Amino acid sequence: MALHIGDEAPDFTADTTQGQVRFHDWIGDGWAILFSHPKDFTPVCTTELGCVARLMPEFARRNCKVIGLSVDPVSDHVRWAKDIEDTQGESVNFPLIGDSDLKVAKLYDMIHPNASGDAKSRTAADNATVRSVFVIGPDKKIKVMLTYPMSSGRNFDEILRILDSVQLTAKHKVATPGNWTQGDDVIIVPAVSDAEAKEKFPAGWKAPKPYLRIVPQPR
Repeated sequence: MALHIGDEAPDFTADTTQGQVRFHDWIGDGWAILFSHPKDFTPVCTTELGCVARLMPEFARRNCKVIGLSVDPVSDHVRWAKDIEDTQGESVNFPLIGDSDLKVAKLYDMIHPNASGDAKSRTAADNATVRSVFVIGPDKKIKVMLTYPMSSGRNFDEILRILDSVQLTAKHKVATPGNWTQGDDVIIVPAVSDAEAKEKFPAGWKAPKPYLRIVPQPR
């Protein structure tokens, strides 16, 4: 069944490079990012894992855990991690799920439900759709879903930006405009009446149109 933003993130138990995890228990009461890869020892994914390892202090500062997934066994992940450290100058400092039976990829609708075969007999092209990012909130609901083609490396600065946005909008009744970055003005959501907005934002707002009420980012 297809997943949508607002659905509960499916729970699962899986082996990882840091031991077995039960996903919801592993998330705990913070935020989490699950991002997936079609195959170990592939070039774009090698660079991506290095990027994430480099940014782990930024994710930790946002109370967000990160877990990767590849449609290969954990033993291959361990060997791949050595290549990542050699080429990217970063050790993989977050768990990588072994999904050689495609269980998690199917659970998250990242691959056709009828996909089959042993991981070693499958190519990266067979698993091409397993290039997804899920941002999951403390309530275990999916907040963001992104899927990339195999040839395009993911922009993890953008993933940090969207994490900042969903964390801000979960706390305050605001939305973030196009190209928003941390500290920029935000938008009062339409569900907030002007009367309620006066209580929440006593300094007032700019309104170039009645439906577009702009205020400084809440702190």
